[in-house]
Amino acid sequence: MNKKKRWAWVLTGSGHFFNESIKLINELDQIDLFVSKAAEEVLVMYKKRGDLKGTIKIFKDNTASSVPVGQFYRGIYHTLVMAPTSSNTVAKCVLGISDNLATNVFAQSGKCRVNCIYFPCDTAPELKTLSPKGLVDVYPRKIDLENVEKLKKFERTEVVLSFSELEQKIKERKNWLKKSYS
Repeated sequence: MNKKKRWAWVLTGSGHFFNESIKLINELDQIDLFVSKAAEEVLVMYKKRGDLKGTIKIFKDNTASSVPVGQFYRGIYHTLVMAPTSSNTVAKCVLGISDNLATNVFAQSGKCRVNCIYFPCDTAPELKTLSPKGLVDVYPRKIDLENVEKLKKFERTEVVLSFSELEQKIKERKNWLKKSYS
């Protein structure tokens, strides 16, 4: 694999498959993690702050202009993964609002033609999800489900509707990258 190209991964304030996503992040090499302010809170709630491997470069949402998104203009990313993604982030992305690190990364990756694998938390009318205190039932609103459908129409964006589908898309992408950089 090309040593200069890296994975970019965005964590937002969604706890849906959060622990599983951290595990998946740790399985990737050459990865930069973009952590929204809400995701920082979720990392603490799920006690995952120390679970990230030391080789991951972490960018936090602590600048007004989301300075770390400049990384995309250096051409160092081959793939962006947005997972898990809150309904708030999905709505902003669908509307083209880029007012924080997570939404800015999505906007800039699109402008730089970086392929994106996007896992929204609200993918079905009824869901079960693991909260810090246990399993809970969630009933996404009609607007949340509509926004996921709109997101599917974005260029270079593959929307996955389950964690197993996220794992599969990442595996497919790794295989494609391996062949492309061989």
